[in-house]
Amino acid sequence: MSNISNEKNYFFKSIFLFIFLFILWLLLSGHYNFLLTSFGIVSSLLCVWLSNKMGLFNNKNFTLKFIIKLPIYWSWLIIEIIKSNISTAKIIINDNCDPEIFYVKSSSKSDIGKANYANSITLTPGTVTVEIDNDNFLIHALSSEIGEDLRTGEMDRKVLNLE
Repeated sequence: MSNISNEKNYFFKSIFLFIFLFILWLLLSGHYNFLLTSFGIVSSLLCVWLSNKMGLFNNKNFTLKFIIKLPIYWSWLIIEIIKSNISTAKIIINDNCDPEIFYVKSSSKSDIGKANYANSITLTPGTVTVEIDNDNFLIHALSSEIGEDLRTGEMDRKVLNLE
């Protein structure tokens, strides 16, 4: 009986992910002709298949709680990206670049959490995750001001909350 429940769970997660990815494709594309819509369907199906191969659906991280928290995290990350864009532009315009390299520690225990954290750091302008060594991330920042934002640990807490 448990095996049937797991198959239903897998099926609903797959369908949900496909619908979510396809709607996102449509919203970001803005083109609704047959060819591009077909590409959207195929790429969404490919992402669902790859997620299955990665074991995402068997993972406890892909839950309704995670699905609800993800847009909240993305909203916060977009705001951080905008703020960092402004800081990076000021550094470039004022020719006030004082780069630094430092380590931050990740509190995430899962590989998915660590990947989310590293990618979030790199998505934020002015910072790049250079290397990951277990729980320590080597970060390059354009200035100590941008680096200080990471050292506060707020992004790490947000990613940990996402898990």
